Amino acid sequence: MAARWPAVAAVAGGTALIGLHGWSYGNWINDDAAITFAYARDLVDGAGPVLQPGAEPVEGFSNPAWLVLLVLGKVLRLFDTGAIFGVPDYVLFPKMLGLLCCAGVLAACHFAVSRVTRWAWLVTLFAGGLLAAIPSYVIWSLSGLENPLYALAVAWLAALLFRAVVDGRVAAVRVGLAAGLLAVLAALTRPDGAIFVLAYPVVALVFARRWRALLPAGVSVLAFAVPYGAYLLWRHAEFGRWVPNTAVAKNQQPPSWSNAGRVVEPVEYLGWPVVLAGLVTVGLAFWLVPALRRPLVAWLVPLVLALAAYCVLNPEPGGEFRFATPLWTMAALVAALAAVEVMRALSVRWRAALAVVLVAAAVPSAPALADSGRGFASGPVVPLCQIAERYGRLFNGYADTIGLREGSALLPDVGGTALTSRLRVVDSVGLADARIADLVSTGDFPGLRDYVFDEVKPTFIHTHVPWTDLTGLTSDGRLAVEYAAVVLDRTGKNGDWVRLDALDGDDLVNLRAYARVTVPRVEASRAAAVTGRCGDVLRPGQVP
Repeated sequence: MAARWPAVAAVAGGTALIGLHGWSYGNWINDDAAITFAYARDLVDGAGPVLQPGAEPVEGFSNPAWLVLLVLGKVLRLFDTGAIFGVPDYVLFPKMLGLLCCAGVLAACHFAVSRVTRWAWLVTLFAGGLLAAIPSYVIWSLSGLENPLYALAVAWLAALLFRAVVDGRVAAVRVGLAAGLLAVLAALTRPDGAIFVLAYPVVALVFARRWRALLPAGVSVLAFAVPYGAYLLWRHAEFGRWVPNTAVAKNQQPPSWSNAGRVVEPVEYLGWPVVLAGLVTVGLAFWLVPALRRPLVAWLVPLVLALAAYCVLNPEPGGEFRFATPLWTMAALVAALAAVEVMRALSVRWRAALAVVLVAAAVPSAPALADSGRGFASGPVVPLCQIAERYGRLFNGYADTIGLREGSALLPDVGGTALTSRLRVVDSVGLADARIADLVSTGDFPGLRDYVFDEVKPTFIHTHVPWTDLTGLTSDGRLAVEYAAVVLDRTGKNGDWVRLDALDGDDLVNLRAYARVTVPRVEASRAAAVTGRCGDVLRPGQVP
C-alpha cells in the first residue's frame, strides 16, 4: 500500500496544479457547452434529443459520450438542479468531471511509465505541471465541453499501447479489443476522435510480425466499427444525417495538403524554443535510453494522429486552440517521460547543462502563456452566463413587456438562450437548425434570408458581427419593412429587432423604454463579472 502513495500524490498534485490554474477562470462555462446541457435536460425530461421541448430533432451536439455523462448527472440530481456548496451545479458538475478526467489522464501516464522507470511519480507530476502551464489545455478541460473526456480516452489508449510494447503483448487480441473500444470512446466524444482507430493497427504493424498483427488489428477495427456504426445508423434514423449537424453548419471540408501548413500554429502557441528543446530531449531519450525507444514510438503514433486531427479541423475563431487538447496531452506525456529519463541517464555536469537549456527555452514561453491565460480570464470566449442573461432572460422580458404568449427569437448564440428562453429559439448559425446549416454550408445566404423572412418570421431578431456581415440580415430590405429596432449598438446596424405584426398600441414604446433601462444594466453587470455566476438555476421564463 505504501508503494502506491507516490503515485496517488503525483496524480493528486498534478490535478491540483491544473485546478489551481483553472481557478483563475472562475465560473466561466462556454456557451457551446450549454447546447449539450440543453439536450441533456430535454432527454431526461422526456422531450427527446432536441434543443428545446417541442423543437425538431437536430443533432446540435457532437459529443454523445459527454452528453451521456451529463444525463447521468441530471438523473442523479448532481446537474441542472440547483447549487452544491453554494456553487451552481451547471458550473460545478462539468468542471468536476473535467478535473476527474485530468486526474485520469495523469493516472494513465503513471500506469504506462511505471513499467520503464522507478521515477514514475516524478514523470506523472511533471506531466501534470506541463499541462497546468498550458492555458489552452486548462481552459477547455474546465469549459463544460467534452475536451477532458476526449483527452482521457486518448491518454488511456496511449497508455495501453505503451504497456503492450513494453510487455511484448502488442499482438494480443485483448489489447486490440481494448484499443478499439478506447478509440470508439474518443470518436463518440468528438467526431475527429475517429482518427484514433488507426493508432493500434499502426503500432501493431510496426512492432509485431505482419501476419500476427492482422488478427488483433482486425479485432480492434471491428470493436470500433460495431458501436460506432450503430451510432451512425441511429443518427441517420433520428436526424437524417451521417454527420453531426454542427459539422454541416461549420462547413467542415475533407482534408487536403493545405491543412499541413497549420502544424506551425500549436508550435507558435507554445513557442519555438521550448518546442525545439522538447524535440532535442526526445531525441536524446532515443539515443541515451534504449529501453524507451520502442514504447516512445508507441506514444508518438497517437501524438501524430492528434496533430493531424487538429490540422484537418476548421479553425475555431477566438477559440484558444480548442481542438488541440489531445495534442497537448500527448506532447506533455512524451516530454515529461523523455526529460526525466534523459536526466537520469546523464552525468551531473550534463544534467546541469540540459537543465539550463530547458529553462532558457521556457523563458520566452512562460510570460507569453501567462499573458494568454490572463487575457482569456479577462475576456473569455462566449460565456454561458452572458448569453443566458442577454438573450435568454432579456428576450423573455421583451415578450412579457408586450404580453406575448408564444413567439420565437433568431440569434447566433443559443446555449444559454435555450436553457432560459420561453421563446422558440432559432439558431442563425445553424448548429441546432438543419435547414440553416444546409444553407450556410453551401454559402446560400440569400436563401437563408428568404427562409428567415418568408418562412420562419421570428418575433425577435438579434444581430451582431461577424454573423451580420456573413448573412446580410441587416442589409435586407425586409428587415426595415417588417421589423422595428428595439435597441441598436453604436454603429446603428446591429442589435435587437421586433416583428411589427407582434405589436399593438403602445407596445413598441413600452418595449423600447424597457430596453433602454434593462439592456445597459444587463450588459454592464455581465461585463463586470465575465467569469461570474448568473443564478443557481437556469430555467425558461426567467427575466433579468
